[in-house]
Amino acid sequence: MTNESTSTYRVAVYPGSFDPVTMGHMDIITRASKQFDLLIVAVLNNLSKNPLFSVEERKDLLRQATSHLPNVEIDSFRDLLANYIRQKNAQVIVRGIRTVTDFEYELQLASTNHKLNPDAETIFMMTHPKYSFLSSSLVKEIAHFNGDTTDLVSREVDEALRRKFSGHGDQ
Repeated sequence: MTNESTSTYRVAVYPGSFDPVTMGHMDIITRASKQFDLLIVAVLNNLSKNPLFSVEERKDLLRQATSHLPNVEIDSFRDLLANYIRQKNAQVIVRGIRTVTDFEYELQLASTNHKLNPDAETIFMMTHPKYSFLSSSLVKEIAHFNGDTTDLVSREVDEALRRKFSGHGDQ
């Protein structure tokens, strides 16, 4: 991507663990990609969590799921989000909201990020109601017990989940 003036070239970052990326995430990614010149979907490399998929696997699944969106870039980071936003010359942090409980937590994060980087604004996007129940944790639990995740994740993610959990559903 060319480096244009930030006043005309709008860059947003949608951060998350995406372990795995769900249809709820894809709803936010698709809608946010229409609002910005560049949407960077940034996989958080959180050392305190024990993810099912590696950072590289999550990035690969995101690349496959967003291949039809030309202005979406997939990346990862391990720094403070406020620093990452500055490094990417982004102006906006995109966060998805499913419930009131999400909003309370996200408001705390947005306030902290604004304190650390006053130049970055956080926007909240409500997830489509049909995905309001959906979380990566729920998807992993369903997949672990050989449940049907085909309406919850993309075909590529569904296949990756089946590979990860093959033979583990009875534990």
